[in-house]
Amino acid sequence: MTLAADITPVPLSLVEADLPAAAERLGDAFARTGFAVVADHGIPQPLIDRAMAATRAFFALPEDVKRRYVVAGGGGQRGLTPFGVEAAKGQAHADLKEFWHVGRDLPAGHPQAGVMPPNLWPAEVPDFQPAVSALYAALDAAGQRLLRAIAVHLGLAAEFFADPVRDGNSILRLLHYPPVAPDTAGPIRAGAHEDINVITLLLGAEEAGLQLLDRDGQWRAIDAPPGCLVCNIGDMLQRLTGHRLPSTTHRVVNPAPERMSVARYSTPFFLHFRPDYLIEALPGGPRADPPITANDYLVERLRDIKLL
Repeated sequence: MTLAADITPVPLSLVEADLPAAAERLGDAFARTGFAVVADHGIPQPLIDRAMAATRAFFALPEDVKRRYVVAGGGGQRGLTPFGVEAAKGQAHADLKEFWHVGRDLPAGHPQAGVMPPNLWPAEVPDFQPAVSALYAALDAAGQRLLRAIAVHLGLAAEFFADPVRDGNSILRLLHYPPVAPDTAGPIRAGAHEDINVITLLLGAEEAGLQLLDRDGQWRAIDAPPGCLVCNIGDMLQRLTGHRLPSTTHRVVNPAPERMSVARYSTPFFLHFRPDYLIEALPGGPRADPPITANDYLVERLRDIKLL
């Protein structure tokens, strides 16, 4: 039996109402587990529902149609990554998922255009672009609010992260875990891993399966109340903070047999630094990794998970 993680929801509106209190409550959750559950995040439910309807419509398309949106040599950074391609670092077996990536739209001639390519949009789902673009913008704004509290928790100015994440190489991943046959499924849908980025904001964690690995080596279920975001620290922020904030190992396990016929959808938003930002450990952490640019680190890690 997997125990539930002890994570009390924190309202994101507290960032504006009482920033020191938000920093204390969120900082405590991140320092203990690397995860926080965020309530009152301000993203309208109709917007979430609209984006999820477009997501379901895309993944319901025939396989040959979906595969038109695979970008050869693109490292999965835009368009479709088909089922069974990505594998967690060090894992022999691929995850039981397919996903679509949306990135930041940049103006023509932007200095990072060579690193952050244009988005693809499936013509077969007319509402996909407007709905998913709106969700990207809403999650990006929520992430920047969270970073204000994290900065204060670290003893930094509230706006410390504003410049490092401006035009950041952030990705919205639309995830589809198809139903699995109970007689053929293993226990894991997505292998144990840590996220590459700064912070991750996840919608869709109400469906059971997401687990974190606690400091004692036990897997604990993350039970998010309906309407909440789950946020976790990524490796880039762990590296920047000298490991003061942990990037916690997590996984997605297959559901109970009676739920295996149900597809799982979720929408993690991977908030990134801008590609040329130098990740250099802040003083005061227990460990200092060598400095590296955000883009060099991303490329290194994409190779680890078999996307490059």
